[in-house]
This record gives sequence, structure tokens and C-alpha cells, in this order.
Amino acid sequence: MPELPEVQTTVKGLNKVLPGLVISNVWSDTISSFNQFKRAVTGSRIKEVGRRGKNILIYLSNNQVILIHMKMTGCLLYGVYQPGERFIHAIFSFSNKKQMAFSDLRKFGKIVLIKGEPLESPHLNHLGPEPLEQNFTFSKFKAILDKKPAWKIKTLLMDQTLIVGIGNIYSDEILWSAGVHPEEKEKDIPQKKFKVIFSSMKKVLKKSIALGGDSMSDYRNINGEKGKFQLYHRAYRRTGEKCEKNDGGVIIRKKLGGRSAHFCPVHQKLFRNPPERVIRAG
Repeated sequence: MPELPEVQTTVKGLNKVLPGLVISNVWSDTISSFNQFKRAVTGSRIKEVGRRGKNILIYLSNNQVILIHMKMTGCLLYGVYQPGERFIHAIFSFSNKKQMAFSDLRKFGKIVLIKGEPLESPHLNHLGPEPLEQNFTFSKFKAILDKKPAWKIKTLLMDQTLIVGIGNIYSDEILWSAGVHPEEKEKDIPQKKFKVIFSSMKKVLKKSIALGGDSMSDYRNINGEKGKFQLYHRAYRRTGEKCEKNDGGVIIRKKLGGRSAHFCPVHQKLFRNPPERVIRAG
């Protein structure tokens, strides 16, 4: 699933090409109440494109906002496209004869129209703070984690109501960098480690944004190009490979709350439990 860096990369790309364009037509095979949606947005000028968590927000001149969530396999492409091409399920046509197409292999993506203040809508009002905002300080980060002392740290980082934008890829990479076991409960993590997690979170997310996001799976930027963060994975999907800490560990994969966690059992030991038994899962 596209996470914060992929969504931010998409938003950055769209902001270079969309502002000032008028929506001339919309086609879709998936949007419910499509005709109503089409009538509401056609003729509107795009003001800017923003992001909230993993959601893309396209602000229109009629004071409405198109919200797009790319879900598991979605991406937005800019150019000239036809219905049915490249798993395309929605196409926005513009006054410059170009299109923005929503490609989504598994068809889990979401496109909705928000009237009024978008951040107050039920699509967004439950979300936690943005991890890269300047005012998201360590004290705020720690206060959020302290609310769930019995929760496992990977689960905490991935909960969008606590902190937005972090999913399976980046939680694995953050915890590998910080040297914290994904199953470690918040209450059992040494206090000094929280600052390491906080710093790793900022660094990992910023690095991925600089690299254009992660294209280990289906994600592509608006030009159809892959990001490069997958070339720098240290834990995610590196099962069976030697840990790059050169600590003698081998990356393992373990199910955690219905998701997979990838980590090194040597430098990411549980602090108050016996060392992890190495299981070379596939």
C-alpha cells in the first residue's frame, strides 16, 4: 500500500501540473453515484493538491475537495489515457487536453467528493498527527505512545488514528534502524530508545520522499516511473538475508496482528524476554 512517502511524491508531482487546469470531463467504472460526482466537479478549476495521511486532496474552485485514497495497489498517472488501459478505473480530463488516470489493480481505491471543510469530514477527522510536521515534537510523539502501554510498537506506529502515514514498509525500516523488536510492548521499551525511534521515523520517511517513494509493489509516480526506496531496504522483504548491521543476524519474517514484520533477531532483541528464536520464514 502506498504510504506517506509515496502519497507525498504523488502530491508533489500533481502540484507541478494540475493547479489552474479546469476539469472538462470525468469517466469512471467504479465511482458510485457517478453522474452526480461528474456534474459536481466538471467545470471546476483546480486550486492546489494537498495530503492528509495517505489521502490525496484536490482542492477545487467551487470550494469542494476531491479525496483520493490509493489503498493497496493504486497510483495516479498524468498524460493521455483510455478507459480499460493499465487497470485504469477513473480518468479526469482537463482543459489542456491531458488526463489524470487512477490505475488500481485490485480496485480497492477510493474517490469521493467532500463539501465543506475536508479535515472535519468522516474520511479524515479520525486521523492522528503528521509525523513530519515541524510541530510534531518528541514530547507529542511520546505522549501518543504512552496512551497504549500494552500495545506492540509496530502496531502503534501503524495505527492511523495515532500517527498517520506509516504502514508495513516504513514501520519495519524504522524499527530496524532504531534497533527495536516489532513485538516489544511500549511499556517495556527503555526510555532512551523512544528518541531513537522518533529520530529514525523522521529520517526514514524523509529519505524515501527524497528517493521518490517505494516501488517494491505497484506504486508509480505520476509519470509512471518507479521510486527507488526499495533499493535501500534493510528489513522489509529481506527474509533470509544477512543483517546489514553485520551482527551475525539474519532477517526473519513473523506474523503480527495479521501483518508481516521483518526484523533482525540479533540487534532487535526483546528487552525483557528471552532472545527471539530464529525462524527462517518465507
